[in-house]
Amino acid sequence: MIPASMIFYQQPIAELFKEFKSQKEGLTDSEAEKRIQEFGPNALQEKKKKPVWVLFLAQFEDFMILILAAAAVISGIVGDLTDTIIILVIIVLNAILGFVQEYRAEKAMESLKKLTETQTKVFRDGQPVTVQSKALVPGDVIVLEAGNMVPADIRLIETFSLKIDESSLTGESVAIDKISEHIAKESLPPGDQLNMAFKGTLVTNGRAIGLVLATGMKTEIGKIADLLQEDTPVTPLQQRMQRFGKVISYLILGICALLFVAGLARGEEMFQVLLLSVSLAVAAIPEALPALITIALSLGAGRLAKKNALIRKLPAVESLGSVTYICTDKTGTLTQNKMTVVQVDAEQQAGIDSEFSNLQLGMGLCHDVHLNPKGKPEGEATELALVDRILKDFSTGQVEQLVKKFPRVGEVPFDSNRKRMSTIHQFGDQYLVLCKGASESISVILKDKKFADEANLSSEKWAAKGERVLAFAGKLIPTLPLESEWKNLENDLEYFGKVGMIDPPRETVKVSIQECRTAGIKPVMITGDHPATAKAIADEVGIWKPGDLVLTGAELAKLNDEEFANQVEKVSVYARVAPEQKLRIVQALQQKGHYAAMTGDGVNDAPSLKAANIGVAMGIAGTDVSKEAAHLILLDDNFSTIVVAVKEGRRIYDNIRKFIKYIMTCNGAEIWVIGLAPFLGFPNPLLPIHILWINLVTDGLPALALAGEKPEKDLMNRPPRPPKQSLFAEGVGYHIVWVGMLMAGVTLFTQYWAIRQDWHWQTMVFSVLSFSQLAHVMAVRSDRTFLFRQGLFSNKPLLASVGLTMGLQFGVIYLPWLNDIFRTQPLDLIELVFCGGMALIVFHAVEMEKLVRGYLK
Repeated sequence: MIPASMIFYQQPIAELFKEFKSQKEGLTDSEAEKRIQEFGPNALQEKKKKPVWVLFLAQFEDFMILILAAAAVISGIVGDLTDTIIILVIIVLNAILGFVQEYRAEKAMESLKKLTETQTKVFRDGQPVTVQSKALVPGDVIVLEAGNMVPADIRLIETFSLKIDESSLTGESVAIDKISEHIAKESLPPGDQLNMAFKGTLVTNGRAIGLVLATGMKTEIGKIADLLQEDTPVTPLQQRMQRFGKVISYLILGICALLFVAGLARGEEMFQVLLLSVSLAVAAIPEALPALITIALSLGAGRLAKKNALIRKLPAVESLGSVTYICTDKTGTLTQNKMTVVQVDAEQQAGIDSEFSNLQLGMGLCHDVHLNPKGKPEGEATELALVDRILKDFSTGQVEQLVKKFPRVGEVPFDSNRKRMSTIHQFGDQYLVLCKGASESISVILKDKKFADEANLSSEKWAAKGERVLAFAGKLIPTLPLESEWKNLENDLEYFGKVGMIDPPRETVKVSIQECRTAGIKPVMITGDHPATAKAIADEVGIWKPGDLVLTGAELAKLNDEEFANQVEKVSVYARVAPEQKLRIVQALQQKGHYAAMTGDGVNDAPSLKAANIGVAMGIAGTDVSKEAAHLILLDDNFSTIVVAVKEGRRIYDNIRKFIKYIMTCNGAEIWVIGLAPFLGFPNPLLPIHILWINLVTDGLPALALAGEKPEKDLMNRPPRPPKQSLFAEGVGYHIVWVGMLMAGVTLFTQYWAIRQDWHWQTMVFSVLSFSQLAHVMAVRSDRTFLFRQGLFSNKPLLASVGLTMGLQFGVIYLPWLNDIFRTQPLDLIELVFCGGMALIVFHAVEMEKLVRGYLK
């Protein structure tokens, strides 16, 4: 019934009534019922969610978890129930952590639905009735009044001083004056379709009658909701852990199979060989790693919250370290979101008032600023800037006297056609007409056209510097005409002058932009402002550099995807951009292999925030939907906070890499020890419970403390790490192999020597492996800096965790009830000193690695 190609805002009302088979009196109840069957309810639809139990069971799909579960079952079959219980507890805890994260992840659709639940006055059978907005259908005729949420996408039939706040949809903070006439222009974004009202926006003034054109998922906000159903991009850490999980799983299976076949070939008992294979599987799987990563990310998120950056999706903490582009709004993020008058050009002429110049009269009187109960000025940003400027030259008392001296008796409000406003003030037995607006709108109503040309020319120069220009004019009249004739007063005016104002950059922004560039991150400005204003601010803060492109939304719309892809890396400023075009910018950068952060605050920003690798919502100016779709929320709406978050993300990734290097080195050592011992003719060196203890306690506590390691000094002087870079890049893999073999070497030598000396060899093997790992964690705190230069006490939680772990290990060695559980025996002083000496070999070897790395560089 509805032509897909029809552009509604261009059509006359009569044509739309014809196409929708409707009339001004509305639909009949029976016709409305038919249409709701055809079009469905006027509600946003969600794709079917997985049941809670399915989400929980999905946490057990990971291949490493399945191997660990198999190891638990086999361990129970061969009679080791303690190991089975411990392994199963670990598996369930990991599943609970993952389930909680996934269950809380997506709530954007719920916010959208809450945003659009309303009741509406609609004409049915020619009579106005109130219905649930979900019962509306295309062709309905509805009434809008101040305070109403617009229930559907409608074409306005009649408007009466109608203003609609579309900030939730377009990001435009000023309420829009609406009209009912059709518009001939083509390719207008929703924000410029002045005869349309869109679902989810708010009527702030006036009233209207409108024809419903689209409902539910066919509305503008419905299209956004549909985009929000798409899957969120996988973070770099998730990609790396998926690859890591596959590699380690196949490695474990291969080694276990080899060990099992070799044991059987040597004629060993099947259950013993099976127990050895289970021990190897338990040794190889880093059980604590998923929980440690979650805790590390949580700690990072906590630190960021204290710095005004609230993390909504935990993996995003680490993802910040891969960002190569930061696409940021201008207003309020790069700037202070406070217009400030920076230039005043008053025309020299006879003053109407002895104390105030004519321009100052215009600035002090021609506005709608008022004082709130606390005495603070409130009003539109540009008008507040005018009042602030007047208060720099005059006291509050003087300005109050001015208002009393020139009481307002009438006004002609601003509208989008005239682009100006006028106020009328009594002055003795005369009346003062004051008019302010854009230079081009004032120039056409001036008495002297010489001033008009000069004003326009100088205004263009100011605008080229990024300033918003307001011109003022006025005249004295002897009598006040009827209100219906007030618009005619806007002619033959005297030119009073003009002011230039800007929203100045935040003080910290320039330094943060430079820090971005040093870190290999390109900042890009995306704004709805005029290109000249955008470029001027971008130039001032360091975003725009000579040779960079400035692209407008209209120019972007004309480019096909291939043409845009060829330009996207050269553009540093996007001006007059519609929020929906942000999604295209994100996707173009991602296709070029970039990792993009995108800021936004409106409902229409939600798809780009969700599609971005890091979506950044504004905590102050942002809508609930944008916050739900984002990964990160700026509590202060400040660009510098994004840079702080990127720095923290890099620190977190560095620390995650350190404890992965630490844990995997230790696990590698365990694999070598268990795998090589039978081939060397040694008895099984470790029991499964020993390995679990090492993996959870000796590995876990110090690794957790590594998450709090301070950032390396060159953290923001490095380029962003490639998202596809392996966890084992930059020497991590080599370290895991050679240090793991060294640990295994000193452990197997301990077994050999202890057996020869008739010492408590298995307890010593267990202890040497534990102490070696504690020595290793102290050396692995930095890739470049020696421990004595870092300072032993520079990470007190780590020092405390090493002390606590050593105390627990001593408990396992010397407490009788723990001897029974762990099958250990107390060591004498010589045995203990020997174990400590073996562990120190590992520490000094890792410290020497730093010396070699420094020499090779």
